[in-house]
This record gives sequence, C-alpha cells and structure tokens, in this order.
Amino acid sequence: MKRTSIILSIVVLAAIALSACGPTTIVANPAPPQRNMVVTGTGTITLTPDIAYINIGVHTEKDTAADAVAENNAQTQQVMDALKSAGVDTKDIQTTNFSIWPNPQYDPQTNQKIGTTYVVDNTVYVKIHKLDQLGDLLDATVKAGANSINSIQFDVADKTDALKQARDAAVKDARTQAQELATAAGVSLGDVQNISFYSNIPTPYTDAYGKGGGGMAAAAAVPVTPGQMTLTVSVTITYEIK
Repeated sequence: MKRTSIILSIVVLAAIALSACGPTTIVANPAPPQRNMVVTGTGTITLTPDIAYINIGVHTEKDTAADAVAENNAQTQQVMDALKSAGVDTKDIQTTNFSIWPNPQYDPQTNQKIGTTYVVDNTVYVKIHKLDQLGDLLDATVKAGANSINSIQFDVADKTDALKQARDAAVKDARTQAQELATAAGVSLGDVQNISFYSNIPTPYTDAYGKGGGGMAAAAAVPVTPGQMTLTVSVTITYEIK
C-alpha cells in the first residue's frame, strides 16, 4: 500500500507540472461585434442603337423543285446585289436558312390530292451599320425580289463606356444612401467591407416587320425608328459603421 501511494503521488505531480507548461489563454473584455450597413445603388444609362440585324428572305413556289430552286436562286442573287449596292459589307451577310419541301395541293371541294408544288426558302441574316439608310435598304431589297422580311433587331455595337458610366453612377448612389442613413441614425461610416454588382445589359430588341410582293416598287422609304435602349447596373456595398 505504501508503494502504491508513492507511485500515485508521482503521477499527480507530473500532471501538475505538464499543465503548468501548457499555453494559458485569458479572455478579458472581448471586442464587440462589428456593425455593418448594406446599401444598394442603381445607375442607369440610355443608349441610342447604332446597328441593326434583320432577316431578309426569298420564298418561291413552283410545280417542280428544279424550277423553284432556279427562280429562288435568281431572286436571292438580286437581293444580295441590292444589299451590296446599298453599302452592306459581304462579311455582314450570312445565310441562315435554305430549305426545299413539297407542298401537296388538294381540291377544296373534294379534299382529294390534285398535285404537288415545291417550296424553296432562302434567308440571309444581315448586319446594318447605317441606320439612317435602313428604310431605303428595305425598299431596295423588296424591289430586288425579297418577299420575306422580319425580326429587325436594334443594338449598340460598343457598350463599354456606357457600362462604366452606369457603374460609377450606381456606386455614387449607394454612397449617398449610406451617408444619409448614417446621418439619420447618428453613426458614421467606416471602411467598405464588400462590393458586388449586377449589370442588366440590354439584348437586341426586336421590331417585327414583314413585307411581301417581290419586284413591286414602294412609294416611299419604309419608316423605321430605332428608339432607345436602357442599360442598368446595381451595386451593393457593405460599410462598417462606427
């Protein structure tokens, strides 16, 4: 029993010695949690379109596929020539559809099939830079044989400067709101803790347009109004408040 007591005492002393050598952490007067203010500012810029995209096509229907293709090719070439004569660069003209399909014909009285015609469609997607000449260009293509024109889309080629202006305006708006709130609450603004932003960049918007009658002369240029586009940026800023 005496030997066991001596060993137990040695173990207790060793444990005390080890605990004395370990790190000691003393927490006194912990710092108060940081107080923040989150505000969202908005910047909006109005843009005037400077380019347009449009689908221009030729639709033909004949008794044979060969005749339909031949007539369609001739009319499409005339349309392409009209576009180039109007100043459209070849690289801004892209074929997006060429299709041929049979179109069964039926007697309206008996509903019996009486024959088949063949339909050919050829559509090009055109990028136009001179919007002030768009109306004249549309008329020129119709006179050349285009009888399917649709989906005019207006856009802005370079939105870089507008996006920067909108961001600057959004940050200024957020700062103004934060300062007003801080003044009303009797606190002061500290450092910026976080910034995030969201930009609503307008995509090309469409002004549907259709005109038929290939080869028919128009009395005047087609009235076309590009209108305006709106670019919006939202900025969320987190401020420390004191």
